[in-house]
Amino acid sequence: MAGKEGVFSLAGKLDRLFRATDRPEPSYMAVAEAIRAAQGVPISHTYIWQLRTGRRDNPTVQHLTALATYFGVPVAFFLDDETTARVDGQLELLRTLRDAGVTEMALRAADVSPDGRAAISELIRQVWESEHPRDTG
Repeated sequence: MAGKEGVFSLAGKLDRLFRATDRPEPSYMAVAEAIRAAQGVPISHTYIWQLRTGRRDNPTVQHLTALATYFGVPVAFFLDDETTARVDGQLELLRTLRDAGVTEMALRAADVSPDGRAAISELIRQVWESEHPRDTG
């Protein structure tokens, strides 16, 4: 795993967003075109590539906001390491859920009675708590 520095650099943050999707990674061209079309922010695919690879590392707030909006994260993801860590944890959870086939479980649970869903939810909570004991200090 990359060290903290790589994860919390602008390039590392942007890379995590590109890789977080459950679909194939979007192309730089597709991201730039979507940002221009939906948000009216002029940005090039080359510039996005430069940011992701670390060749450029001082984007405008407008570009950061546009990228955050495109990827569905708060702009603070790029600016605040605490927010980055929180969102990164959520992205990792989504990736784990996807890899574990949770989507299939959720689809099956849709046909379960409300009482059955409550029982499933309680089991998941118990497993999670057993794997994440609370700090007592």
